[in-house]
Amino acid sequence: MHSATAFAPASVGNIGVGFDILGHTIDGPGDRARVRRIDAPKVRIAEIRNQTVALPTEAERNTAGAALIALREALALPFGFEVELDKGIPYGSGMGGSAASAVAALVAANALLESPLPHAALYPFALAGEAVASGGYHGDNVGAMLLGGIALATPERVLRVPAPATWHCVLVHPDAALETRRAREALKGAYALTEFVAQSAHLALLLCGCHLGDASLVRAGLADVLIEPRRAPLIPGFARVKQAALDHGALGASISGAGPSVFAWFDSLAAAIAAAPAMRAGFAEAGLASESFVSPVNGPAASLVA
Repeated sequence: MHSATAFAPASVGNIGVGFDILGHTIDGPGDRARVRRIDAPKVRIAEIRNQTVALPTEAERNTAGAALIALREALALPFGFEVELDKGIPYGSGMGGSAASAVAALVAANALLESPLPHAALYPFALAGEAVASGGYHGDNVGAMLLGGIALATPERVLRVPAPATWHCVLVHPDAALETRRAREALKGAYALTEFVAQSAHLALLLCGCHLGDASLVRAGLADVLIEPRRAPLIPGFARVKQAALDHGALGASISGAGPSVFAWFDSLAAAIAAAPAMRAGFAEAGLASESFVSPVNGPAASLVA
C-alpha cells in the first residue's frame, strides 16, 4: 500500500470529573486523513479541506503532522508521509477536533508500515500531536479515539473502561467556538483541598459505576466541582442546557472538553433522544443555534476507510 485513508470520531473530553485523563468517542462526526508514502524522509501537509479557520500547514505545527513526525522518528523510518485532511469536527467545539486529525493520520500511516502497530502503541505519537494544539500531553481525546468507547488515559498508558451498551450520550454543539488555550486560562488560581477530595470521590464513583454497570453510582459521581464552575461562564446558556438534561433524567451533564459543547449521559437510547431537543432549546434561549448528536457511550474507534 502506498496510500490509506482513516476516520477518527469526535469525542467527549474529560467526561466532567476526569480532567485530561478521561474521554469517550461519539458516533457521527469526525475527521478524515488521507496519507501517502513519499520517498523524502519528511512529513508534508498537502491540503486541509472544510476548515472554518486557517489551520497550520507546517507539519511541526499541525497536530497530524506532529504525530507523524513523532512516529517517523521513533521508528527511524527511511520514508516520509504526505497528508490531506478533511475536517468534520468544527474548530473550538470541544469535540476533539485537533486530536481527531492526529489520530486519523496515525491510523492511516500505520497501515502503510511493513509491520503495522496495535492502535494502543500509537498512543505516544498521538499525544505528541495533540500537544501542538493543547500545549500539553493530554490523552483523554486521543486515547478514546484509538481504543473506542471510554478511555482512561495517563501520559504513560491508555486503558479501555467498560460501560453498558444501553448507556447513551447526547452531545450538543452550539454555533460558537471556544479555543482550548482560552478555556485553560479560566482554570488559573487556587483550589480548595475539599474540592480535590470531592472531585476524586466523584471520579472513583464514575469509574466504579462504569465497571459495574451501576447507573446510580454514575449519577452520584458525574458532578464536576473543579473545572465546570470556572468554565461555565464562558458558555452562554450552559446552565439551561445542563438543567434540561437533568430534567430529562440524565445521569449527569457537563462541558465536553474545553467547551462550548455540552454532553449528558443517559441510561437508555429513548431517554437520550427525548432530551436532545430540550438541550438544544437551552442554547436557543441564550440566542445560539445548535446541533445535537445521540450516540452510545461506547462510541467507535478510529479506523481505516480506504
